[in-house]
Amino acid sequence: MTEVTRRVKANAIRALSMDAVQRANSGHPGAPMGMADIAEVLWSDFFTHNPNNPQWVNRDRFVLSNGHGSMLLYSLLHLTGYDLDIDEIKRFRQLHSKTPGHPEYGYAPGVEVTTGPLGQGICNAVGMALAEKVLASTFNREGFDIVDHYTYVFTGDGCLMEGISHEGCSLAGTLGLGKLIAVYDDNGISIDGEIQGWFADDTPARFNSYGWHVIKDVDGHDPDAVSSAIQAAKDETRRPSLICCKTVIGFGSPNKSGKESSHGAPLGEQEVELARAELGWKHPPFEIPESIYDAWNGCEKGRQAESDWETGFSGYRQAYPDLAEQFVRRQNKRLPGNWHSLCESMLEEADRKAETIATRKASQLALEAIGPILPELIGGSADLTGSNLTRWSGSQTITSSDWGGNYIYYGVREFGMAAVMNGLALHGAFKPYGGTFLMFSEYARNALRMAALMKQPSIFVFTHDSIGLGEDGPTHQAVEQTATLRLIPRMSVWRPCDTVESMVAWQQACESTERPFSLIFSRQSLPYQIRTSEQLSLIKKGGYILRDCEGEPDVILIATGSEVDLAMSAAGELNDIKVRVVSMPSTDRFSEQDAEYRESVLPSSVRRRVAVEAGVGALWAEYVGLDGAVVSIETFGESAPANDVFEHFEMTTDTLIEAVRQQMESHQK
Repeated sequence: MTEVTRRVKANAIRALSMDAVQRANSGHPGAPMGMADIAEVLWSDFFTHNPNNPQWVNRDRFVLSNGHGSMLLYSLLHLTGYDLDIDEIKRFRQLHSKTPGHPEYGYAPGVEVTTGPLGQGICNAVGMALAEKVLASTFNREGFDIVDHYTYVFTGDGCLMEGISHEGCSLAGTLGLGKLIAVYDDNGISIDGEIQGWFADDTPARFNSYGWHVIKDVDGHDPDAVSSAIQAAKDETRRPSLICCKTVIGFGSPNKSGKESSHGAPLGEQEVELARAELGWKHPPFEIPESIYDAWNGCEKGRQAESDWETGFSGYRQAYPDLAEQFVRRQNKRLPGNWHSLCESMLEEADRKAETIATRKASQLALEAIGPILPELIGGSADLTGSNLTRWSGSQTITSSDWGGNYIYYGVREFGMAAVMNGLALHGAFKPYGGTFLMFSEYARNALRMAALMKQPSIFVFTHDSIGLGEDGPTHQAVEQTATLRLIPRMSVWRPCDTVESMVAWQQACESTERPFSLIFSRQSLPYQIRTSEQLSLIKKGGYILRDCEGEPDVILIATGSEVDLAMSAAGELNDIKVRVVSMPSTDRFSEQDAEYRESVLPSSVRRRVAVEAGVGALWAEYVGLDGAVVSIETFGESAPANDVFEHFEMTTDTLIEAVRQQMESHQK
């Protein structure tokens, strides 16, 4: 039998990649062909995984940050024995296939994260490596390393050009994430051609300055050199490692290797045949000999690795039953048994106190109540801890010398923070939350979208929610941000009006398993709204009647956040008009209720409606109708004390009363 050499195994990746891209008539063959030798060494000799069980908790994680090279990952998954058959490889980039153009979490088993927006994958990997460190510190005991795995990430020039890579990699170096190993595909080519004209950074020096262990000038086509580099990276336990591999993009293509023409387009039928000859690959498209499959197959090795771990965990369970139970509960995303009773007590206590406080403070009170029974909560802030109030009395700082904490000082890195949070969520056993001002959701926007796309329950805490932050002025005053967050599919957005609504928002966020939450809180104090027990129970529906009238209302006022009190004040002064006030902390949650409930709150027979929110008002037409009115802010803010700014923009009770009276005049009942 002919020996299956490393190069032959790597060529199987190259063949599948160029064939799939050619059949799809779109894609990126260059990176898979260039990184195939590196991938072969990593996945054959170092990568611990189990194709039979892609969710095994102690598997190594692999992130393809340069996700356009997705056929590299799909080839690896197919060849090593994951449930990704050759028909799915043939359906690359086709509708409803498991092999979309970029790796998509939840499509093919073994894909750990959706990548494609460059730079985010490496930051997700930072989150995964951070998760491993913290979990190991929490659960491992002498003789029982039940959490002990690596995070490997492939990254390219494009990822390292993106600013987010600086944010995440700087943090990783500061924290000393020794089990994070990144392989830099230094091929000198991007879509526009040779990168020297626009990316001449000294990348090794850059990562040295971050505090990384850097291995330079590795020949990415020499398996022995790659193997030595990966082993050296594993031997370095105090710092993350960057292995800088020189590769040839499109390796094996006689006329397109080393050129941008192999980066983002099929090689062409003729060039594919020439590449086959160049590589000595004599097999037809999509045909892999059994001997090569056998050489690649990782099922038995993976099965044994998991079995060995299970044996160790059985001993751990006997020695530390409480810890084992907690570990399993967190891995399975189950809340503690006393969760609902705790939440009921939290709401009852808040309702009893009826405090007039800022909702950012109410958010902190929720953390004080929830935190002690929810150890999977791992928080942080992008250098605004004292303003976001994301730290509670049980918060312990995570540092490079103490991994036993639950709070991360992310520094001024909003985008990086959001992507690291997504990595923490993807790893499992954590409920990450992180705070910044609502305005700076703009910096983190694409990572918020990625959380929603991947169905990851990251909790984004946004304070200083409107012109109510006052003197910092229009650069910091959020006007359009709440509306744009509501536009992200699957993102649940909550803007509560007081303590109880804030706590319900936190409860809903913590109970989520498949969608992220944006929790939007005020800087300024907001009056507590008195409710019945029934009203308290309805807050979780996203919208409910806070104040009602006898019979059918003449007008319905709809409000969120700080403007709920404006609506209540206006209703109190409109003694000659029957007014219903609806508090709607979450439009998406309200819209998910059944038609009967929505009709009970906003009856279609009542056309006179006014919505009020201190931000842009375009999205409120869904709730007030084309005949309704919206009191909103359609320009940027001003710098002044909060009360003066609200007065300047006529965000007042008097304005709302006038809007109601205009509705009465303009509509026949």
